[in-house]
Amino acid sequence: MSKHIDTADLNVQGAQQVTTITEFALQYKLTSDEQLRLTKLFGMFATKHELLMNARLKSRIRH
Repeated sequence: MSKHIDTADLNVQGAQQVTTITEFALQYKLTSDEQLRLTKLFGMFATKHELLMNARLKSRIRH
């Protein structure tokens, strides 16, 4: 049995938020090459979870 889900009732937070690749690149200080790669992969928009799983982020650990 299927049930209709009204999208207005959904509470979208955190990793499910849709963001632009440009905003994500600025927030995580990505290089322009990495931003271009993500844009080719997803287009102009993607969920934060998709971007975090696919972005090549620099390590924030000190050496």
